[in-house]
Amino acid sequence: MLSEKMEKAFNEQIKWEIYSSYLYMSMATYCEALPMPGFAHWLKVQAQEELSHVLKMNQFVSERGGRVRLMPIDGPATDWESPLAVAEQVLEHEKVVSKRINDLVDLAQAEKDHASFSFLQWFVNEQVEEEANAQDLVGQLKMVANAAGGLFMLDKELAARAFTMPVGLTI
Repeated sequence: MLSEKMEKAFNEQIKWEIYSSYLYMSMATYCEALPMPGFAHWLKVQAQEELSHVLKMNQFVSERGGRVRLMPIDGPATDWESPLAVAEQVLEHEKVVSKRINDLVDLAQAEKDHASFSFLQWFVNEQVEEEANAQDLVGQLKMVANAAGGLFMLDKELAARAFTMPVGLTI
């Protein structure tokens, strides 16, 4: 059974994961307008991943006897200076998400909630991957700068990203 503190913290994180998906969809629409359809696709996959995190947490909270209570979310930004600015915001956002996940882990330890602690390890590892992917994207965009050919090739590469549903997730 989840403590009230853990249930509230999971609900806050679910809200944050929904916001993350919303933010990445906003970034995708910005990139579609550039037009950089590959970068937009990469961001849409990112948005799907965030929604899968929502589903994963929702399932866990329910299995532990808790209740998910969806909360209002703020609207995300809609314009950026460049694809590089988008990627830099992705990286900064993922760092914030990592801190939030780490705070959840700390709370699980304080509450002596071993099941939540174990469950959250998947998210800890996921955030390492998320930050590395964002850092790579920032580095690649810095490398090509605003060279049209480099941006074109990177956009084509980003279009190949595929979404994979996390193992064990049921909808």
